[in-house]
Amino acid sequence: MPRRVEDWLRQAEKDLKHARNSIASQDFEWACFAAQQAAEKALKALYQQMDGEFIGYSLLKMMRELPADSRPAEPLQARAAALDKLYIPTRYPNGFDSGAPSDYFDTADAGKAVDDAQAVIEFVRRKIPG
Repeated sequence: MPRRVEDWLRQAEKDLKHARNSIASQDFEWACFAAQQAAEKALKALYQQMDGEFIGYSLLKMMRELPADSRPAEPLQARAAALDKLYIPTRYPNGFDSGAPSDYFDTADAGKAVDDAQAVIEFVRRKIPG
């Protein structure tokens, strides 16, 4: 399998930019989802850096399955868990009893998601040399 660490990281940064742009256009549900995607891609870059691969999308599981010396502290794991909760309900109307995802997410949700994703990306960047 070819190593594409930098490709995954570049796309993570691009997804985070998309999340910020979505906040500006008041598409808060998409900002939340793009933030989750940014963090996921960053962590998958870290797995590739370690000559591994992770199948799935749970950020918390990805973090918990890292080798002990590469695993982030509990506060970052909590941020990952918060991002995990955004994976489905930001996109699908049946994530809630009624209404569309756009009815449920606001600027505060999106801002927190972007901050959480930024923290994950920074963690990954510190773990990958160069």
